[in-house]
Amino acid sequence: MHEVELKFQVPAAQRKAVDAAVAGRAASRRTRLQASYVDTPDRLLAKAGLALRVRREGRDWVQTLKGATEDGISRLEHNVPLGAARDVPVADPARHHGTAVGERLRDLLAAQPAVALGVLYGTDILRRTRALRVPQGQVELAFDEGRIQAGQAHTAVCELEIELLAGSPLAVIDTARRWVARHGLWLDTRSKAERGDMLARAEAMAPARMAASVVLEPKLSLHQAWLRVLRNCAEQITVNASQIASGSHGDGHVHQLRIGLRRLRSALQLFEFVGPDAALSQLADGAAALFRRLGGARDQVVIEGQFAADLATALHSAGVPGEMPAATPGADSQAAVTALRDTASQAFLLDLLAAVHAADPATPAASANELKDLLAQQLNRWHRQAARDAAGYAKLDDEGRHRLRKRIKRLRYAVEFAGSLFGRAAVRGYLRPLRALQERLGAINDAVVAIQAYAAAPDTDPRAWFAVGWLAARRDVLVAEARPELRKFAKAQRFWKQA
Repeated sequence: MHEVELKFQVPAAQRKAVDAAVAGRAASRRTRLQASYVDTPDRLLAKAGLALRVRREGRDWVQTLKGATEDGISRLEHNVPLGAARDVPVADPARHHGTAVGERLRDLLAAQPAVALGVLYGTDILRRTRALRVPQGQVELAFDEGRIQAGQAHTAVCELEIELLAGSPLAVIDTARRWVARHGLWLDTRSKAERGDMLARAEAMAPARMAASVVLEPKLSLHQAWLRVLRNCAEQITVNASQIASGSHGDGHVHQLRIGLRRLRSALQLFEFVGPDAALSQLADGAAALFRRLGGARDQVVIEGQFAADLATALHSAGVPGEMPAATPGADSQAAVTALRDTASQAFLLDLLAAVHAADPATPAASANELKDLLAQQLNRWHRQAARDAAGYAKLDDEGRHRLRKRIKRLRYAVEFAGSLFGRAAVRGYLRPLRALQERLGAINDAVVAIQAYAAAPDTDPRAWFAVGWLAARRDVLVAEARPELRKFAKAQRFWKQA
């Protein structure tokens, strides 16, 4: 079976209110859930997106196996009742044989038959539940409080799960919208198993989620191809957004989230021929708004990291006294967390999941080369725009150079989305100079960002004006050094049919 649910973290100030709202007017009670999660010493199951547990639910024990899927809201799940027992039953993978998720586990363990399973962490949760009928179906609200423990280490749990009992996955999303708006909740894509695995490994956070490759087949309908690309973008966005909202994240999570948002916006433009849609327009606006809010955090990383050491050396060599000038910061360390927990950002994430689960119209498979031809036309148009700006790059101002950089990024992501429809070697040959030019233009843009930050410093700070001059000279050098990449891009062989 498929478990369809979303999980949300509950802020401390809202715990009592959420608990009372889940309880409702009818009499309710809490159930104690005590689970032990098993895996191999090298986390074979966790790496494969599987979680195997034995859990005591009231008086009875249940063994459960769950497996990750690609849509960000559902998981494969199989439960086996084990009855009442005083001691914790031993987990047995064979109990799940013959199920889709059980076969995944059997194949995984068959590759390493000598490796034994053992308990790595556990959970102790008090859960209050209530079923709720909504326009799109029926859902179950589950408010969990408790802890995850691995050895002597532990972490608190306070979250609301909304699980589909019957109807459309949109029932879960629509219900979530109301609870997020009312109680200030934020989406958490991490399961208790994922959090427990990190705790057992003494890791504060999961690594930033990079973009995964997309594979499109020519037989896909236009809508099917679009949904596959959309799902790919959504996975990168929601995982990084969830980690940032948790309050424990690195610069890489912000960077990869911004990449995911840029990829989504590129995908929306690439597949504009699918048809006008108010929901997709709203999705594009939400992605752009969140991208801008995260820009300050990214700019701060650039200012403090990329140029700081060289600028400090230049100040010292020029005999300018004092420490590094303080640029006007675009964001503090908590700005990204605040941005992701904001109700507008959470609404965008739910819009994104709703788009992923929008009903797939009964469209026939694409006719011969239809998908390739439509994507090729878009790629050709974007290439011409970028090539035109690249040819006149020396005459462009900072704004024009930034526009070219955005067009190069959009073109790159579009090629990566559509590349599987064309020859692999030809696609690689085109992407090589495109990626090199993107990197070069990125370095130029970083210098411009730093110039703008130091230019906003007080007029009385001579170090800031020295920084502006030094960075302007550095930008001009980078512009001159971009000529080889610009020429290589202009000569790049387009692998798609010319249109």
